[in-house]
Amino acid sequence: MKEEKEGKTETGEVISSVHKTVLLNETIDGLNLSAKSRAEMTVLDGTFGGGGHSAEICRKFPGIKIIAIDQDKSAFKKAENKFKGLNCKLSLHNVNFKDLAEVLKEEGVEKVDGIILDLGLSSDQLENSGRGFSFMKDEPLLMTMKASPTPEDLTAIDVVNTWEEKNLADVIYGYGEEKYARRIAREIVAARKNKKIETTFDLVEIIKKAVPVGYQRGRLHFVTRTFQAIRIAVNNELGVLQEGLVNGFEVLKEGGRMSVISFHSLEDRIVKNFYKQKVKESKAVLVNKKPILASDEEQKDNPRSRSAKLRVLEKI
Repeated sequence: MKEEKEGKTETGEVISSVHKTVLLNETIDGLNLSAKSRAEMTVLDGTFGGGGHSAEICRKFPGIKIIAIDQDKSAFKKAENKFKGLNCKLSLHNVNFKDLAEVLKEEGVEKVDGIILDLGLSSDQLENSGRGFSFMKDEPLLMTMKASPTPEDLTAIDVVNTWEEKNLADVIYGYGEEKYARRIAREIVAARKNKKIETTFDLVEIIKKAVPVGYQRGRLHFVTRTFQAIRIAVNNELGVLQEGLVNGFEVLKEGGRMSVISFHSLEDRIVKNFYKQKVKESKAVLVNKKPILASDEEQKDNPRSRSAKLRVLEKI
C-alpha cells in the first residue's frame, strides 16, 4: 500500500526515503484489466493511502472508474496532485474497507472488475499523522487509523492503561510474535500504577526496561513487535482484513480479480487461507500459487518491499 518516508520493515529496518508504492506494476498487472473493455471497467482501491496504485491505473487505463477507500480522510487531499492531468472517474470514500459493500451501494455499482488491498502503512500515517504509529517520534499514543478519533474510539492509550496484564501479554505475543511479551506486559502494568502511559516514548522506555540488553542490540528494533501488536489490536486489523476479503469477493464480477499485498505473516496467512477456501469451494482459481515477491532491484531500491507478499485470486 503505500508511500512511505519513515518506517520500518518486518525485520525492523528503519527506512528514510521518498515513498514508493510496493509491487506497483505486479499488483496492477495481476488484475488483468487489459483483457476487459476499458470504458466499462471499475476497480475498487480499498486502501488508497498515497494513491500510487490508483494513479497508475488511471495512467494505464484512461476513462476507467476507480472507487477509492481510506479510513484516513487526509490521505485524499495529500494525494490529489498525483491525479492532475489524468483521465479517470475517481470517487473517494472515507470509510474502512470492510464497509465496501455500502460504498458500492452508494455508488450504484453492483460488481467490480478488480480489487486492490495494500495492507502496509502510509508515509503520512507513519511520519506526519501525529498519532503514534512510529516509535521514532514522541507523539500521543493513539495508533488509530482515524484522522480524528472520537472519545469513543479505542486508542493505544486505552490498551496500555486499562487492559489486564494477561490480555496485554496475549496480544503482544499473538499479534507481535514477541517472545518477551509477558515481561513487557508486566512492566506496562507496573509503570501505569505510577504514571499514565501517554506517549510513544513512554512506551519505548517501558519496553526497554522489560527486555534484556542484548535483545535491544538486535537487528530488529526491540519495540517493533510490541508496537505492531498494539496497532493491530487498536484497529482490529486482522478482523477487518477477514471481513474485507469476504465482502470484496462477494462484489467481484466473474473473471474479476483481487490483488492483496501483505507485510507480515499474520496477514499473509489470512489471505492465503481465504484464497484456498474459495478454490476448495470451486468459486475461484489462484492466479499465482506462490506469493509474488519484490524483485532484487526493487528490494535494493526500497528495503520496505522485502517483506511484501502479493497474492492474486480470480473469481469464476
